[in-house]
Amino acid sequence: MVQTQNSLGECFSDLAHKSPELQQEFLFNAEAQRNLTKNGQQLLASLNFFVSSVNTIVNKTMEDSLLTVKQYEVARVEYDAYRTDLEYYAAGKDSEANQQKISETQISFNNKKAEFEKLRSDVQIKLKFLDENRVKVMAKQLLLFHTATSAYFSGNQAALEENMEQFAGKMKGPAASWIEQ
Repeated sequence: MVQTQNSLGECFSDLAHKSPELQQEFLFNAEAQRNLTKNGQQLLASLNFFVSSVNTIVNKTMEDSLLTVKQYEVARVEYDAYRTDLEYYAAGKDSEANQQKISETQISFNNKKAEFEKLRSDVQIKLKFLDENRVKVMAKQLLLFHTATSAYFSGNQAALEENMEQFAGKMKGPAASWIEQ
């Protein structure tokens, strides 16, 4: 659409030079098409930034959180398995072989417990971060998206340019999250 408006503006401009009797009308339409092209490019930039932000949250932040949750689930199963083994050997006969198994299992159990607790902490942090992004970032992005779309379709070039400045500000550096503070 933007390319078509740009081409149409160029055609009107060429026709203005070729038809002196209609020059004013052609120039007026050429300028209107240039403005539509500029506004269309700004709307397209706004849409691209919005899609990029949503893509980051969905395909990076959520994916990373889900991967951590899966690792947490695996660690929990392994931790439970070693805990069960430890309880089994502790309930067994008091022999040298059994004491050796208890010692080996205790080491593995402690390692898996530490891994499990670290991943549990990671999951809690990532879920809090994800929730923060979902609410804070998406609310802002949806507002900017709505403003850009409304400004474009109402022909409010000043509002569209102001909205682009807000998008540009978001691209320079988002506000610090609770984890960065």
